[in-house]
Amino acid sequence: MSNETIDDISGGINAIGGSAGRIVTQQVELVTLAIESVAQLFTPVLKTAADLITGTINGVNQVLDNASSAIDPKE
Repeated sequence: MSNETIDDISGGINAIGGSAGRIVTQQVELVTLAIESVAQLFTPVLKTAADLITGTINGVNQVLDNASSAIDPKE
């Protein structure tokens, strides 16, 4: 009878350990997926922001070029 009790306790401890291991593994996978999702979200956002900044700078440069051409005396 004593061996059965020890076996039951040992089996329960093993089951808890296995469950805890699966929970930890799932948490690590969840964090990994979250990081990948955030990276995939920010990639197009950053590209769009870079395109917007580049377009704005090009527009300002064109305005300044036109303004300097208008101010520059013609020969």
